[in-house]
Amino acid sequence: MLPYILLAFLNGMIIGTSRAVNGRLSTGIGPFKASLWNHVVGFLFLTLVLLVMGDWKFDDAGSAPLSAYLGGFFGALFVAVNSYVFPRLGAMNAALLVISGQMVTAVLIDFHNQHETPGALRILGVVIVIAGIYLSRVTSAAREKGKAND
Repeated sequence: MLPYILLAFLNGMIIGTSRAVNGRLSTGIGPFKASLWNHVVGFLFLTLVLLVMGDWKFDDAGSAPLSAYLGGFFGALFVAVNSYVFPRLGAMNAALLVISGQMVTAVLIDFHNQHETPGALRILGVVIVIAGIYLSRVTSAAREKGKAND
């Protein structure tokens, strides 16, 4: 279990770095072009990985339902929107808001799939993250107000 936890944590670090890089690119060329380049480079990288692995045939592409391929649409939209908001909100706020949205959606998906009301700990986890966003904003606003009064 520990290797999976560490891999997930590393993946979070990679996502954070990717957001910063795409946000910077977005300020230069725009969020949709930044997202396009993100996906073109990703496509080339994954093509190379599949070629090296010898798994480049796509004869199993029809085995998943068509709706399963919407992940590509959502992923591209996520990168484009994130590239747009990241430089405007800052790293911490953008990350916290994205994580909050992911947590709320995960609770709703689990509720839908398992037909169980979310437990108090899950709801508390979402509330704590959202409270963290609020406190981060309040602290930032107070700091800015203090600088303005100096």
